[in-house]
Amino acid sequence: MTTLSEAYRDHPIHLHHIIPLDFDSVQAVPDSHVWPQSDKYSPSSGVLLPSDEHFSIPIIDLMDPTAAARVRHACETWGAFQLTSHGVSSCLLEDVEHEARRLFSLPARQKMKALRLPSGATGYGLARISPFFNKFMWHEGFTIMGSSADHARELWPYEYKRFCDVMDNYQTKMKALAERLLLLILESLDISKEEMNYSSLVHASEKGACTALQLNNYPSCPNPNQAMGLAPHTDTSLFTILHQSDTMGLQIFQDGVGWVSVCPIANALVVNVGDLLHILSNARFHSVLHRAVVNQTQHRLSIAYFYGLPADSQVSPASKLVGSGQLPIYRSLMVKEYIKMKAEHLDKALSLIRI
Repeated sequence: MTTLSEAYRDHPIHLHHIIPLDFDSVQAVPDSHVWPQSDKYSPSSGVLLPSDEHFSIPIIDLMDPTAAARVRHACETWGAFQLTSHGVSSCLLEDVEHEARRLFSLPARQKMKALRLPSGATGYGLARISPFFNKFMWHEGFTIMGSSADHARELWPYEYKRFCDVMDNYQTKMKALAERLLLLILESLDISKEEMNYSSLVHASEKGACTALQLNNYPSCPNPNQAMGLAPHTDTSLFTILHQSDTMGLQIFQDGVGWVSVCPIANALVVNVGDLLHILSNARFHSVLHRAVVNQTQHRLSIAYFYGLPADSQVSPASKLVGSGQLPIYRSLMVKEYIKMKAEHLDKALSLIRI
């Protein structure tokens, strides 16, 4: 069975697009990291703060009896929502954030010992979307798929166990939550397990769902209006579950509105629709364009858990959602084929599979 790491292996990126800036060594934003203000995706373009509930993503209580209906509305209108009562303890969220801070506070030369390979998918480095943009991002990341032990040993030869224990525990909790959310999403689409003739979706956990844990660090920036934390993109996964620190930075793009800031809520997790769910729902649920911006006084952390279909499975609009005059928008294809298209074309990938 093809893993997510193997799916990326055939699409190496240049080492130049992997090595982050040594943020501790700069006093000003270098030209390589200055984003043009004329760009509609520039850091300061059209941003709305979440002061008006009409411009804030929904907050959904997972224990609410109407959660499925609320998830459907959120995914149709925003492509994202904040989730509460999710069962992940605040202590674990604090622990994973603490360990991420411990990692990113290491000297640059130490972090480079765990640098991701050009053909690799795990370890330290810049985001894989970096080659698609002319400027670099004010960001450094650390990607985990499965065990974190190998890279952690390179960072802390004798003190890696706590980091691994916390990350492994977090991945276990996230996987369980993702499986609950998957069933809720199917319910929100009025699709039962029996009606979903899609074994790779319903039994994703048994067949080996493609998952990844991404630690993101956005250092404080001398001039945040010049820099971009993470450039606009959609996620390839079915959906992403994000824990963000208490510093503002996440923004999503809403047609007709512009960029909307997502205010951190204590112990809430942000869930956003990815491309695979966009395809599965026949574009009923929107794969949300999002980005991260930075600020001058605080550095921000986020921890993203990506949950997707097995790479060797097929993805297509659910049969329940097509027919009776509703035609499929996208063709069926292998998940690893779509990963390849996304690695080569980024935001144009969805348009390339339209029927």
